[in-house]
Amino acid sequence: MQALDELRGAAVGQRAGCLYLGLSRATVHRRAHPQPTGDRPRRKAPEWALSEAERQSFLDLAHSLPFVDKSAAEIFYTLLDRGEYMCSIRTMYRILAEHAEVKERRNQLRHPVYKKPELMATAPNQLWSWDITKLRGPSKGVYYHLYVVLDVYSRYVVAWMLASRESEDLAKELLTEAYRKFGIRPGELTTHSDRGSAMKAQTVIDLLATLGVTKSQSRPYVSNDNPYSESQFKTMKYRPQFPGRFGSMEDALAFCRAFFAWYNEEHYHSGICWLTPASVHYGQADRVLAHRHTALTAAFELNPNRFLMGRPKPQTLPLEVWINPPATTLPTKLVRATGVT
Repeated sequence: MQALDELRGAAVGQRAGCLYLGLSRATVHRRAHPQPTGDRPRRKAPEWALSEAERQSFLDLAHSLPFVDKSAAEIFYTLLDRGEYMCSIRTMYRILAEHAEVKERRNQLRHPVYKKPELMATAPNQLWSWDITKLRGPSKGVYYHLYVVLDVYSRYVVAWMLASRESEDLAKELLTEAYRKFGIRPGELTTHSDRGSAMKAQTVIDLLATLGVTKSQSRPYVSNDNPYSESQFKTMKYRPQFPGRFGSMEDALAFCRAFFAWYNEEHYHSGICWLTPASVHYGQADRVLAHRHTALTAAFELNPNRFLMGRPKPQTLPLEVWINPPATTLPTKLVRATGVT
């Protein structure tokens, strides 16, 4: 404030003074002419505004039997056809809105509020994600349906099937085979899927309940609720070898056999420390990571100047993998840094 007083008494212009003091001219004006405290006086209504009696007259008219189910525009033009004018359509809407009478009158379908699935895996065979995608056949309208079951923690494809149709019986057969192959015990596994017809089928629901598997489903029209299956399909369809169409079922089967063998055994996945899904799923990750760290440490001892970030640190797999982690969950890197468990 002292600087402002000096500015007012100085023989310099306001622009130059503000530039010298590092102040904006708006700040100087606001402090020199402070606004009165308290509530500001309400703006005076214009002379042409409707009186309270006229506003009430319109409300009574809108509540009357001929107009109770009509919009403001219908009321306006009905009166105008009679040679009457009360106010503009916008004023009618404004009056109705002030009394909370502008809303949807139709009995529309109200969708239930679906809870966001929050699922976590800390080891293989705890959480599986499965989905069905279409592969184009030799001609328009011909598709082959690819069923894929993926372990979320290891990204390992535990089962897949190619069929000419989407069927709950085929899905049931695939899940049963995968369940028995990996020796899953009741209460150990959760399966997650979207809301396709096969996923919602009662026979599949009954099967999972019989096997002691917890069922989880995505929210309707939310593809992000099933990200791991969607990502795996993208990896497949963006492969250079993936054709626009398959000439036959045998061609599609040959491609899928080669792809899933590569994906499980050779594909280095960025989400699991650039390991292959098979090495993580079958418990070989620690050995591979230790071998890598030994090789990096030896290279560091030989030429430390080539490692600008200092001595290499050992990599570790994520402590947990989430589908929709809760907002209160700390990131894995932060958990390790702070020691929070």
